[in-house]
Amino acid sequence: MLRQYELVERVKAYDPDADEDLLNRAYVFSMKAHGSQLRASGDPYFSHPIEVAGILTDLKLDDETIATGILHDTIEDTVATQEQIDRLFGKNVGRLVDGVTKLSKIEAQTDSERQAENLRKFLLAMSNDIRVLLVKLADRLHNMRTLHHIKSDAKRLRIARETMDIYAPLAERIGMYSFMDELQELAFRELEPEGHATITARLAKLREGGGDLVARIASGMKLVLAQKGIDAEVTGREKRPYSIWRKMQGRQMSFEALPDVMAFRIIVDDEAECYRALGVIHGRWPTVIGRFKDFISTPKRNGYKSIHTTVLHGENSRIEVQIRTRRMHEEAENGLAAHWAYKQGDEGSGAREAYPWLEDLLDVLHDAASPEELLENARLAMFQDQVFVFTPKGALHQLPKDSTPVDFAYAVHSDLGDSCVGAKVNGRVVPLRTRLTNGDQVEILRSKVKAPDPAWAGFVASAKARAAVRRHVRQKTREESLAMGSKLLESLGLRLKVNLDDNMVAPALARLKLPDRTALMLAMASNALTDAQVSEALVPGSTAGQKPARKRGKPGPAAISIHGLTAGVAFELGACHPIPGDRIVGIRHAGKPIVIHTIDCTSLAEEDGEWLEVSWGDETEGAAAQLAIVVHNQPGALAAMAAVLATHNANIVNFRLKHRDREFHTDIIDIEVEDLKHLTRIIAALRTLQAVVSVERVRG
Repeated sequence: MLRQYELVERVKAYDPDADEDLLNRAYVFSMKAHGSQLRASGDPYFSHPIEVAGILTDLKLDDETIATGILHDTIEDTVATQEQIDRLFGKNVGRLVDGVTKLSKIEAQTDSERQAENLRKFLLAMSNDIRVLLVKLADRLHNMRTLHHIKSDAKRLRIARETMDIYAPLAERIGMYSFMDELQELAFRELEPEGHATITARLAKLREGGGDLVARIASGMKLVLAQKGIDAEVTGREKRPYSIWRKMQGRQMSFEALPDVMAFRIIVDDEAECYRALGVIHGRWPTVIGRFKDFISTPKRNGYKSIHTTVLHGENSRIEVQIRTRRMHEEAENGLAAHWAYKQGDEGSGAREAYPWLEDLLDVLHDAASPEELLENARLAMFQDQVFVFTPKGALHQLPKDSTPVDFAYAVHSDLGDSCVGAKVNGRVVPLRTRLTNGDQVEILRSKVKAPDPAWAGFVASAKARAAVRRHVRQKTREESLAMGSKLLESLGLRLKVNLDDNMVAPALARLKLPDRTALMLAMASNALTDAQVSEALVPGSTAGQKPARKRGKPGPAAISIHGLTAGVAFELGACHPIPGDRIVGIRHAGKPIVIHTIDCTSLAEEDGEWLEVSWGDETEGAAAQLAIVVHNQPGALAAMAAVLATHNANIVNFRLKHRDREFHTDIIDIEVEDLKHLTRIIAALRTLQAVVSVERVRG
């Protein structure tokens, strides 16, 4: 454990203007506050915050950050208060300690709602001063180094999983690859002990067989570069067990079949030397196609810069080579902590500008409807590889791997995403679910109406796009529910023959314990309140002796018109495929949309929900009908049917072959029609075809 004067000397060595008094006061306060507390290892608890501060000094961070490292557990684990920290060490240190404390609470929570709220608060604190995250990463790194002292298997596994899922991705997102590598390695050792032991043993065996192979290859590369006048530092290492294991899992390969388990790093003076070194390496050894990435010309979102390539060395063994400058290397290892602003006392500002993914993450926090969705969005924003695509004007955008044009649209601007109706990729119109690849040029086609398609949620890759689509779906669902609830309430008023003004509704709301008319309509739409309950609240005694009616006649004046409502949101169409012109009935179940059936649907006899009078309304908007067509197995039969459907302006939305033998085949076709009359004309036209044996409407 670092002594007080040793810690101060470390900080003064790289920051002569550091506040020595602040560091001394923090050291003494933390030591007294933790007192006789012990860690699981039996060491004094006070040793932990001092080791965390030591890790932060390795990153050459400012005095306020070091003081925060010393004090980070005082509020959570001692009698010290936030007011004390603010008063004794200043508002900046107090704010940092508070932010670290909020993230520490996430680890202790099991209730998802509290966990999500703490994550929300932490991310907001981190966006204002990202040094909060630097302290927490140092705290987690030291805890992982001493994880083996914890006796509880379940607790060790929980901490290791949390490290792998949250903290290692956060370290990667701010470019701190040295932290990310060690956190992943320590977590992997706990989560997959057999896999870790096996790979470690095989690496040891490889070293025994190859001797100092890594050193020899590195020395050879340095000599080749020197012969071309390039003064470079060349180092090599075996890849970490976790990195190897992940590749084995992703590629479904054994350790022996894995092509590249060695990586080499070439460090030169400037950017021009990087490209000269690349030319020398490619000129000396054959390259592996598809294994070259230039992160200097196109840096990663976290600022990472380097050239990656893979070459065949020796007996066709693959080795990975990374080429970068010394400055790039420092920033690749320590990321944000290596940035000059934090060495100049910039108080950690500008995190949103420096890291756009953080701004995106803050955006999706506001759109999350549940704790689970918030945590899912957070992981999406932190834990994905990137692709690089361009706008038609050449502006670069970095998106998560497997992104689509919809993700691109939302990355450019939320309004563009909401109004997206199509896309061109490299000048060609493509489906919106098309996966983008590096270098694609994307142009978004938009409409004047902002109406995201709910189906987008099934294929978008970015947290921002997914959150926006879900927000729209929730908003649309609420609007449709209010519209349906209004129709239900109006219908109920007609049946009761009462005027639904405030004088009538206000007492009913009080009896139902609802705050307003909106809550009443939403409850009726979801069938949380039945018609009988609302009738009794409006007119006490009105339901005495009544039984739910099951009518098969024509809809009366109180029938609910579904015109203007959206299928799949306010209501659903049953398996009998009702279309405008069919006589229909609605079935209500608590907490679910109303299901519309034809009045002669065979499944109605099995329905136990509440029956509801419904009608299509005065205007129709069309629906999908299903046909079963038996066709002679002969050339041109399908073309003839398609021609009839096109002539009658019927769009095919689904087609499948149900049966096929030597002479005939039966096709099931879903087509969009205007109404029952439109469908009748189509069926009649299809029956006139010589190739068609029979056409029947499928009713379930």
